[in-house]
Amino acid sequence: MTHPRRHRSSRVDEVIEHLQAALEQGRWAVGERLPVEAELAATFDVSRNTVREAVRVLCHTGVLETRQGAGTFVRALRGAGDTLRAVERARLRDQLEVRQTLEADAARLAAMRRSDDDLRTMHEALQAREDAGDDVAARIRHDERFHLAVVDAAHNPALTTLYLYFAHSVIDTIEQTERSRHLPEPSHAEHAALLDAVDRGDADAAERTARAMLAPSLEALNTTA
Repeated sequence: MTHPRRHRSSRVDEVIEHLQAALEQGRWAVGERLPVEAELAATFDVSRNTVREAVRVLCHTGVLETRQGAGTFVRALRGAGDTLRAVERARLRDQLEVRQTLEADAARLAAMRRSDDDLRTMHEALQAREDAGDDVAARIRHDERFHLAVVDAAHNPALTTLYLYFAHSVIDTIEQTERSRHLPEPSHAEHAALLDAVDRGDADAAERTARAMLAPSLEALNTTA
């Protein structure tokens, strides 16, 4: 009884791999409709049920989209999970560059849009970061709170969602810069300067300061690469 189930699962996985490979090779573009189930089943030499299950999985991961009465369309060339795993496998330098870009853009917008509540949250997080002293774990936790508060102050839901999507990698870079003796750690003064620029509404200074905070770590990594 268990053998057919394993076989069916393996066939579904094979169809998923074939479909993903076809997408990456440009067989179907984003927004394009896939062939009907019967045609795909004949192409991959499987049953229509197997194709249906594979399509259901890819719809769940955001790669495909089924529209009632219209068919199945390509929504993205890669699933969200695959994208996140690729980011996590990237080099620390690449992750830092992504973090630098997101935080610099967020800081610029935050300086233009922050509310009193946003500023209060940033001040509290930064003070807690300083009070943590030599407690590295606590300092990292409040550092994360501070940077997320800056991103939230941009009042751009898409940017916040994107930042949270990469949150695991962002946290990893914070931990490595805080714990590594070989990477310069952004100081309290640099964090305070960023908060001051956001508080004053100086968008240029906020962006410049946020970008400069990670520049020494990137330079160190470029030197050792």
